[in-house]
Amino acid sequence: MGVLSDLEPKRVFYYFEEISKIPHGSYHEKEISDYLVNFAKEHDILCYQDELYNVVMQVSASEGYEQEKPVILQGHMDMVCEKTADSDIDMEKEGLRLETDGQYVYAKDTTLGGDDGIAIAYMLAIAESEEIAHPPLELIFTVSEEVGMEGANGIDLSMLKGHQMLNLDSEEEGIFLTSCAGGISTRSRLPIGRIQSDELDWYELEITGLLGGHSGCEIDKGRANANKILGRVLEEIRKEVAFSLYEMEGGKKDNAIPLFARACIGVEREESVAVERKITELNSVLKKEYAGADSDIAIQFRKSEEAGRKMVLEEQSLSDVLLLLLALPDGVQNMSTSVEGLVETSLNLGILLLKEDHLFLQHSIRSSVTSKKQYVVKRVQLIVNRLGGSVECTGDYPAWEYKEESVVRPKIIALYEEMYGKTPVVEGIHAGLECGLLAGKISNLDCVSMGPDILDIHTTQERLDIESTKRVYEFLIEYLQRR
Repeated sequence: MGVLSDLEPKRVFYYFEEISKIPHGSYHEKEISDYLVNFAKEHDILCYQDELYNVVMQVSASEGYEQEKPVILQGHMDMVCEKTADSDIDMEKEGLRLETDGQYVYAKDTTLGGDDGIAIAYMLAIAESEEIAHPPLELIFTVSEEVGMEGANGIDLSMLKGHQMLNLDSEEEGIFLTSCAGGISTRSRLPIGRIQSDELDWYELEITGLLGGHSGCEIDKGRANANKILGRVLEEIRKEVAFSLYEMEGGKKDNAIPLFARACIGVEREESVAVERKITELNSVLKKEYAGADSDIAIQFRKSEEAGRKMVLEEQSLSDVLLLLLALPDGVQNMSTSVEGLVETSLNLGILLLKEDHLFLQHSIRSSVTSKKQYVVKRVQLIVNRLGGSVECTGDYPAWEYKEESVVRPKIIALYEEMYGKTPVVEGIHAGLECGLLAGKISNLDCVSMGPDILDIHTTQERLDIESTKRVYEFLIEYLQRR
């Protein structure tokens, strides 16, 4: 018996649990892709798998629905892999440790992958069913969505016949998305020099207690970015105490607001008290600044077990690294002037890693205005280049623009009003969806994005609402059954 075997809808949660047993972080989707191919073979479904491991299935219509226009359902296989600092799970080799409290499904000490595992589960449960009436279905399962939508960018969809699509990659029930921001990732490298340090006492400095979150959905919440905070803290300490920097790292994904960052610094033994005093002061300052957004923010400072000499940053390299961390923009840059409350442009410093000969930084940049996205990229390039570094751009994807004339949107609205007696919210979103890329591959694509309530995605607090999952599945089935 599975952990989720008593939950309804049974087949949806069965498949969600099955795919949760398969490691499926971005760039590690082959196993889950092969699972989908085997599913198609077992159910006699026409299936395509490409060299990227994208999968497309074409499911025959139910009896009496053969002449209906095909409906496309789409979601992505990969998940953001984050875990708590004390977790021993290897997310590249082990499945998730699912748990439920009766209201939510979650994973012990890690992200859940409800984004977008629930889409996969929905599609498989519908595809296998002999009871659900539906038109011809074309199911698209993409890879590497979370790291730049590389699967959607590279997929061949020439075999598809449908032009109406439901993207199942949204996380708020009753909110139907009809547009989204475009995005791009920048990977910056700043060369550094190292020298051998004196005999110093070594200390671990960590930024902890943060909420993190999705860099599209939560970027407007005012939450702290651990990487930016670490740079600020180190600069404030340096104003009063000379130190040597040996290691520095923070964050794992550019599209997740980093909730931890750490550095290893060396100081003269008599200076440690001054550092501790400064950290106490900064802790008080930061708690006031983030009282309404990240009230548990804390700087941890403890002596390392290591001692002696280390290869640390040269003084000029240390200055350049800290200047870069302070100078680079971060967070919301512009709000939309046409849609109230919608973030137009933002960037998130998601990954920070001090390597042997360079500092590596990775940003996720989003905007619903292409020129604004390009402008922020240019700002990053100018700052990094001025310090002697280089910037590489990857994963550029277009915004998904609102479609004035739609067949899908009014049907969705009418059905929701009929089933729930209230008008749904129809809006755009600052987070990225694959609909923009797919619209470039499917002529005249008419699309709406939907999904159940998933809280705190891309964090170790991620939770999938059980009752919402059931309601959205019932809504999806009813939509497919309507002629």
